[in-house]
Amino acid sequence: MKKHNFNAGPSILPREAIEKSAEAILDFNGIGLSILEISHRSKEFDAVNIEAMALFTELLNIPDGYKVIFLGGGASTQFFTVPYNLLQKKAAYLVTGSWAKKASKEAKFFGEVQIVASSEDKNFTYVPKNFVIPTDADYFHITTNNTIFGTELKKDIDSPVTLVADMSSDIFSRPVDIAKYGLIYGGAQKNLAPAGLTFVIVKEEILGKVDRPIPTMVDYRTHIKNDSMFNTPPVFAIFTALQTLKWLKALGGVGEIQKKNIEKANYLYDAIDESKLFVATVPLEEDRSLMNVCFVMKEEYKELEKDFQTFSSERGMIGIKGHRDVGGFRASLYNALPLESVKALVSCMQEFEAKH
Repeated sequence: MKKHNFNAGPSILPREAIEKSAEAILDFNGIGLSILEISHRSKEFDAVNIEAMALFTELLNIPDGYKVIFLGGGASTQFFTVPYNLLQKKAAYLVTGSWAKKASKEAKFFGEVQIVASSEDKNFTYVPKNFVIPTDADYFHITTNNTIFGTELKKDIDSPVTLVADMSSDIFSRPVDIAKYGLIYGGAQKNLAPAGLTFVIVKEEILGKVDRPIPTMVDYRTHIKNDSMFNTPPVFAIFTALQTLKWLKALGGVGEIQKKNIEKANYLYDAIDESKLFVATVPLEEDRSLMNVCFVMKEEYKELEKDFQTFSSERGMIGIKGHRDVGGFRASLYNALPLESVKALVSCMQEFEAKH
């Protein structure tokens, strides 16, 4: 039976990237050693690292003056690394979910934090509108996609101050106007690579402006200067990221994958909206995530949720159980997930509805 991987992260990766990574584990580029055991200082891995940074830059059309760096520690480490490097007096945060809330909490160790708007009053089921970004803030932080609650900022914000974004779960899913941002970061385990790799895109001119001394490992300038090689980077994850980036380029790039993502999301949301059993947790279409589709049983059918979980699992649907803070179901439609899997889920939902 075919498995359809809707896991929220770690999540589905392109089959091509997985197969090439598996080959490299046994023998990397015919050198007789595994990618897992070569030196990160070797010329073979240096070539991988350079090509990965170059493709990253090409696919996102990153302008001059920015650097791409690869780190460890996950996006959660960036929650404090960002304010360590950028917060002098005050930072502004848009709180649209659990991760945004955690990021704002970490920033409070370094200075004043102003929450410009929050959607917590309705369990993060919408994206706040008409908020005012304080012009005296050192930076304004957003989380573009909300994996747990299923909302997404689909357009690049115009900010009067340095814009910082956590794009862990929607990087490479749509074109991004990098020039509008001072810094973008994310964990790789959604649209890029296995867990263990963190990417940062940073405008060099915004660094070095705070008074505090910064420990070597959390100073972005350290890793820029050393091309992400100050300490041992996550070698295998960078290799897999490179294979994913090659796959994406062969598909036609970020603009092409955006079309596919819109098609997949519309197909599933339309089925949910037309259903007599299911209902989307995010009411406004403009706020709905293209990456993480959250839905529940209508109130009168709540007792059927466990039955559908079992029913769908028996038909190969993997990872659709909703987060505990939302309940119900969550289908993650990351770049590598084919439309075929979305259609299989919809057919499963319709079959279950017909039985009830």
